Amino acid sequence: MKKRTFLNTLVSALLFSGLIGSAQAATDYPSRPVTIIVPFAAGGASDLLARQLGKQLSMKLGQPFVIENRAGAGGTVGARLASRATPDGYTLVMGTNASHAIAATTHRNLSYDPLKDFDAISLVANVPQVMVVHPSVPVSNIPELIEYAKSNQGQLNFSSAGIGTPGHLGMELFKMLTGVEMEHVPFQGGNPALIAVTGGQVQVLADNVSSALPQVKAGKVRPIGVTSAHRSTALPDIPTIAEQGVTGFESGSWFALFAPAGTPPEIISKLNAEVGLALKDPVSHETLSAQGAEPAPGTSDELRELIRDDIKKWSGVVQRIGLQVD
Repeated sequence: MKKRTFLNTLVSALLFSGLIGSAQAATDYPSRPVTIIVPFAAGGASDLLARQLGKQLSMKLGQPFVIENRAGAGGTVGARLASRATPDGYTLVMGTNASHAIAATTHRNLSYDPLKDFDAISLVANVPQVMVVHPSVPVSNIPELIEYAKSNQGQLNFSSAGIGTPGHLGMELFKMLTGVEMEHVPFQGGNPALIAVTGGQVQVLADNVSSALPQVKAGKVRPIGVTSAHRSTALPDIPTIAEQGVTGFESGSWFALFAPAGTPPEIISKLNAEVGLALKDPVSHETLSAQGAEPAPGTSDELRELIRDDIKKWSGVVQRIGLQVD
C-alpha cells in the first residue's frame, strides 16, 4: 500500500513538474530567433504578409522572426518541411489555402496532413485576388475577355503560383462557368507568375491584390475584375467578376500561421494572442490594408474549421476538372 502511494505521489510530482516546465517555457518564449517558413517565392503575398507580421512580432516579443522562403509544388514543399520541424515554437509556417486545404484535394499522396500534422495558431489575413491582363490584350473588363477568348481560341495563356493554388483553381472555375479556353502555365510562386504577365510571356493572371497592386499602379498590367464576393478596398473601382455577369464565381486566398503538431499549447496560445495584437496595431493594419490584405485574426478552432470548409469547397472543383497530382 505504501509502495503504491509512493508511486502515485511520484507520478503526480512528475506531471506537476512537467506542467510547471511547460508553463515556464511559454513564459520565456521566445528566447532565441524564430523562423517563419514561407512556402512560396519572395515577393508574393504570403512573403509580404509574413514579413510584415514577423516585423510586428519581433518588436513585441524581443526576438527576430526570420523569414525563410522554401518555394515549390504549390506551397507543399515548405509546408512539408515545417510539418517535420521540432515542435518547440521556433519553426512556424505561413500557410495558405493552397498548402493547407487545396493540396489535400489535389495530391494523391500528400506527405503531410493539413489538420493532423500542424497546430493552428491564427488566421492572419484574407486577400482578394484580381484578374489582370497584359496591356497588349485588347480587353478592359470580364465580358470583353470572354468574347476575346472565344474569338481567339488557343491565343491566351494564364499563369499561376503553381498547380492547385487558388489562382489556378480560381481560373479553372472561371473557365468552367464561362466556357472559355486558356492554357495553364504554372510557376513556383506568385511573383514569377506575375513577372511572366508583365513581360508578355503569359496574357492572364488571377493574382492576390497585395502582390499585383504595384504592377497595376505602374500600368504594367490591366485589372479587369476582382475574384472575391465583394470589391477590394485597395481597388474600389474594379467590379467583382460576379458583378460582371459570371454568377456564382468567388475565389481568393487566405493566409494563416501554423506550428508543427505537438507544439506546447501554452506557446500556441501566446502566439495566437500576439498575432491578434499585431494585426490590430494601427500601423500594421493600415499597411496590410493598403496592400489589399484584410487582417483577420481569430481563434485556433476557427482556423481549423476554415480548413475543413475549404477542403470540401475545392474538392468539388478538383473532381470536375480531373486534377490529380502524384
